[in-house]
Amino acid sequence: MLTHENPGVQRRFIWSMVFTGLILVAEVIGGLLSGSLALLSDAAHVFMDLFALGLSLLALRLSSLPVDDQHSFGWHRLEVLAALINGLTLLVISIGIFIEAVQRWQKPVEIKSTEMLIIAVIGLVVNVVVALTLGGHDHDHGHDHEHAHEHKEKASSGRKDLNLNSAFLHVVGDAISSVGVIVAAVLISLTGLKWIDPLISLLIACIILVSSYRVLKGALHILVEGVPEGLSIQKIHDSLSTVPDVANVHDLHVWSICSGTVSLSAHIVLNSTPEVKPEETMQQVKQMLSQKYQIEHTTIQFESCPCLNGHGGCN
Repeated sequence: MLTHENPGVQRRFIWSMVFTGLILVAEVIGGLLSGSLALLSDAAHVFMDLFALGLSLLALRLSSLPVDDQHSFGWHRLEVLAALINGLTLLVISIGIFIEAVQRWQKPVEIKSTEMLIIAVIGLVVNVVVALTLGGHDHDHGHDHEHAHEHKEKASSGRKDLNLNSAFLHVVGDAISSVGVIVAAVLISLTGLKWIDPLISLLIACIILVSSYRVLKGALHILVEGVPEGLSIQKIHDSLSTVPDVANVHDLHVWSICSGTVSLSAHIVLNSTPEVKPEETMQQVKQMLSQKYQIEHTTIQFESCPCLNGHGGCN
């Protein structure tokens, strides 16, 4: 079973939380002093960034706990739950910004564009630093060959860590929001139009909403045990059928325990000829699944005839 324990990644999270906490304080103060809803909206997003980073770090640490009698797969699903919560918080904050922006549109307030611009520029710089810090997690492979090999498999199969990706999307979205606040500050300074501030807030809310949708979609797909992205039940079925001495494949299931850790179970009917060697066939099946689909965690059952209760993606 893949272990997610990686001190290097955890250090990146801690530093990211420190930087994010500093910019949160700066943006809240700046938003209150300048009267900018766009800046306060960005500060709300920064707060959710901090929450997301802390939650992801907690899930990362807990998911490295060993398997026990009550958790045969370990605690890996906590990473998916963390991503789900992060997605929900993004959704809630985007709705809140929408409501506040509409109210501010109806009753505009005076905006101090200079203070708004200074804080937004500082926020953008810090957000870029945090995004670069988190974005380098795929290159921190740990200190042993096995862990590096696992990361290589995840990269080659295109399956990303949903927990880390949800935190990364929080920060990237906030960096884009900071750009929006900067644009709003410049336009308000040049034109004096107060409605630009709530307009940019609405755009920020849309960005957050898109990030929420992506994270929630990925987390829910894993929780309902959907086929991992990039894999096809039919293609895997066809590949298994090409293995020598395999007569029939049914009751085939492919799902994710957590992002990057894929499991497969299948019932395989072998040819009834005396030359069939089940041990060799099993080795060929596992080797094919590993090399072609990067699936290591498999449960294969050989049968002499199809079982009556076979079900799954392909029968």
